[in-house]
Amino acid sequence: MSSADNLQDADLDRRVTAIGLTPRDEGGMQYRHVGRSGLVASAVGIGCFAFGGFVKQDAVQAVVDQALDLGINYFDTANSYGIGKSESALGLALEGAKRRRAVIATKFGNRMGDGPNDAGASRIAIVRACEDSLRRLKTDYIDLYQLHWPDRESPIEETLRALDDLVRAGKVRYIGASNLFEWELCEAHFTAEKSGLGKFISAQDFYNLLYRDAEKRMEPFCVKYGIGMTSYFPLAGGLLAGAYGRDAIVAGTRQANNPNTPAWQSERNWKVQAQLAVFAQERGWTLAQLSLAWLLSRPATFTVIAGADKPQHLTDNIRALEIRLSADDQTEIDRITLVDEDRTVAPVYRTLRPEKVHEFEPMQAARAGAPSRAAH
Repeated sequence: MSSADNLQDADLDRRVTAIGLTPRDEGGMQYRHVGRSGLVASAVGIGCFAFGGFVKQDAVQAVVDQALDLGINYFDTANSYGIGKSESALGLALEGAKRRRAVIATKFGNRMGDGPNDAGASRIAIVRACEDSLRRLKTDYIDLYQLHWPDRESPIEETLRALDDLVRAGKVRYIGASNLFEWELCEAHFTAEKSGLGKFISAQDFYNLLYRDAEKRMEPFCVKYGIGMTSYFPLAGGLLAGAYGRDAIVAGTRQANNPNTPAWQSERNWKVQAQLAVFAQERGWTLAQLSLAWLLSRPATFTVIAGADKPQHLTDNIRALEIRLSADDQTEIDRITLVDEDRTVAPVYRTLRPEKVHEFEPMQAARAGAPSRAAH
């Protein structure tokens, strides 16, 4: 037995009581329930998109080991990330006893082959995708299995029944969705309720300080019906990480290698980013820590997931948990970021019927210089 094993056994012995183990000190990590379910996830998670591709296996192992040591248990991947490479890399890194300490959230629905049933959310596609993911992840169950994109050619009841069967078979613990329109998430929720099927407990969508449209209708629905939210691109492809400056992308970085990087580079985004950077610096925070802390302050958010190329990124990200945004901070953030005209509400209603403008109360409060209701 190694010295490390002896230390672990000694730690275990110290924590044993008549009613079970006392909790391990996870170094300040916070945990939250995913929506109204019993599933508990770390407030900071790991986005695994680059695993097995830009991030090679040795680095994947280092990131995963550091994450578990820091108390991070939530790992977000998908079968289509690298067409299986991300799942395979994560499965290898978690193989053995580490698997039990992790919450694996993976996704299905994107095309994985050339056949007509190699994509979508039909029963045959879902079962096939699940079996393949289990094999790549080297596990016999998936903690959170998420519909990656809506399949509008497959009845939602067929999708939900197939997922419910996987839960009953023990291959999946919970189910979630990603990239659904609000009406589609609503349809799925009430179809499951009507048919006695398992409901989506989570929704993963595009949401960050530069793009706040999810607050208009998606977030209120999730709050009301107890669906946990997490977001992809929480740092806007590195723009909110302060990873690079205007026309100053470092060669060899993920930003430099990503053909999508230029898509973020609008004049509006750079102006907002610059003001947010100053706001964060004045308070002793990094822009990335502010961006993650702000997402964690949202009422339905259960975790924030950001990609990590090396262990140092994790120690930087978890410092976001130390940030407490005051009502004045929230109002100033609203003033900086809510700079676009609301084209979903007739302009005249903002003056004549302000009670109708529920989704843009933060914008109204920011312009008036008063704390917003959302900040309390």
